[in-house]
Amino acid sequence: GIKFAPTPPPEVMQMKLPTWNKPSRACLASRFVYGEKLLVDNLQIVERCEKFLFDMGFAQARVRFHGAEDKIKIARIEVLPLDFKRLLDHRDEIVQRFRLEGFNYVTMDLQGFRSGSMNEILNVDN
Repeated sequence: GIKFAPTPPPEVMQMKLPTWNKPSRACLASRFVYGEKLLVDNLQIVERCEKFLFDMGFAQARVRFHGAEDKIKIARIEVLPLDFKRLLDHRDEIVQRFRLEGFNYVTMDLQGFRSGSMNEILNVDN
């Protein structure tokens, strides 16, 4: 299997790649509800919205896309709990930007950032 080093090897650091010390990011497909058709346009929307949040200085952020195939599109933003206040302080500009991207509703996940949050539904008994 694939093995990961805890720190980048010296030859990677010497390459001066702009992402060598950035947190890893999961595939954009992980931002969508299981079973929904993945459309390039929607993947690009998520990418732009997350870039907007990263450009605002959020170190960890995910934009979860709910309703990708519906008329009502919901963005569920996950940031670290220590960033909740800052997210709320910038809510007007975030909502405005996300609405321009096509979201009807822009929400904040009160559980905060966590990898694999779209997997949680898989563990719920129906």
